[in-house]
Amino acid sequence: MSAKNPLFDLTGRTALITGSSQGIGLALACGLAQAGAAVVLNGRDETKLAAAAATVRATVPGARVTTAAFDVTNAAAIEREVARIEADFAPITILINNAGIQRRAPLAEMTEAQWREVLDANLTSVFLVARAVAPRMIARGAGKIINTCSVMSEVSRPTIANYAAAKGGLKMLTRAMAVEWAKHGLQCNGLGPGYIVTELNRALVENVEFNKWICGRTPAGRWGKPEELAGAAVFLASPASDFVNGQILYVDGGLLAAL
Repeated sequence: MSAKNPLFDLTGRTALITGSSQGIGLALACGLAQAGAAVVLNGRDETKLAAAAATVRATVPGARVTTAAFDVTNAAAIEREVARIEADFAPITILINNAGIQRRAPLAEMTEAQWREVLDANLTSVFLVARAVAPRMIARGAGKIINTCSVMSEVSRPTIANYAAAKGGLKMLTRAMAVEWAKHGLQCNGLGPGYIVTELNRALVENVEFNKWICGRTPAGRWGKPEELAGAAVFLASPASDFVNGQILYVDGGLLAAL
């Protein structure tokens, strides 16, 4: 289905969305498919990917959807799958780097493994996937790269130093991409979710004290929904953002605006 406004029409474009077997990534895939894009879902679990593809097709009848199971921290697997997608499905014109994990621990007690695992999954993976996709976009003279940042690209909380460091680094990696690749016709921007209800943070939502704190801290007075990120992603993936580069678009219910 094509968007009525051509500025936001993604018909004929193909998006690879990492970490899209559930949660935010899946919601972004559905949103882009509704705007007309073909979508490539990524994760490591083929069963979950098949279910996610079925969800996209049910949400957007007629959507063109495929899956690519690979580990975003494995450079060889990334290159192999990107080449396969471009040869067998379609050139990747939109890349959303969304894969990420969380490993909580007080900073003084955090293990090196906990530090490296989060940095690898949330930051280095973006470098690796973009390094495989961007040269192909550059050769075609156009492309959209959207990195899922976070309000933790700007602020932090106890026990998530590894995550905050990764997301802060991702903000600057996004800007570095824009600086180097804008001249080649690429727009590289970040999407910055606030506190969003997903399967991965259900325990926090159900924690009465933490839930009360988040709702009080956020001017909107509530958590966000994954689908509420889709409009911003469509904007950053569409012709409407052709002169937007190196920016982080926060979708946080006003959290970063408030003391």
